[in-house]
Amino acid sequence: MEWTDEAIVLGVRKHGETTVIAELMTRQHGRHLGLVQGGRSRRMRPVLQPGNSVRATWRARLDEHLGQFKVEPENLRAAHLMENAHAIYALQTLASHLRLLPERDAHTALYQTLAIVLDNLEAPDIAAELVVRFELAMLDELGFGLDLSACAASGSRQNLVYVSPKTGRAVGAEAGRPWADRMLMLPTFLLERDLQRIDSASLEDIEAGFLLTHHFFWRHIHGPRGIELPPERASLLKAVSKHLKETSA
Repeated sequence: MEWTDEAIVLGVRKHGETTVIAELMTRQHGRHLGLVQGGRSRRMRPVLQPGNSVRATWRARLDEHLGQFKVEPENLRAAHLMENAHAIYALQTLASHLRLLPERDAHTALYQTLAIVLDNLEAPDIAAELVVRFELAMLDELGFGLDLSACAASGSRQNLVYVSPKTGRAVGAEAGRPWADRMLMLPTFLLERDLQRIDSASLEDIEAGFLLTHHFFWRHIHGPRGIELPPERASLLKAVSKHLKETSA
């Protein structure tokens, strides 16, 4: 068995003296693990840093075997990501979310979203917005997608300000007013669907976005499995909040 694919490094762990087990998110083969001979060498360590894009060739005698990776560098963005605390927390959060997926199941759209997010983690506010968008994409991939296209009550696409915590559907200002204290707020940045057109989000919108996705992750995924959301997620929000408060002072 052999294939070659684009991949993003999620993590590595030691395996013997010189070998590592690399965890990659691949475009066509999903989250995939494999041995990398010499993965602890001076040449390979910088390549196998989380967040880097690589070209990976996987080989194994049988498909169910762990197999071995041959990895070539493509976009070594990890060094740049490590310069900012919020980028590190964002990367760790994304990797934790991806580990909710079954191994070797292809999620091409999610891979593409991940690449866009990693390429745009410089500004804390934009990074936080992109993490929220990624989490919505994750919910969709796992079968719990939200419908934010129109008001659940009226069908209108105008003045959408709430999300129903039960149905995950958007609700307009007028329709949701009687139950406003029970509703989740809909961040204005989520009304823009194009990930290539990202503007700086306000702290209020970022906090609303994190609360929104936290609610549905806990309700549908983490709660039923008896696991917690990644602690790096809270650290990311804290780092972003601190930055935005300092810059606005």
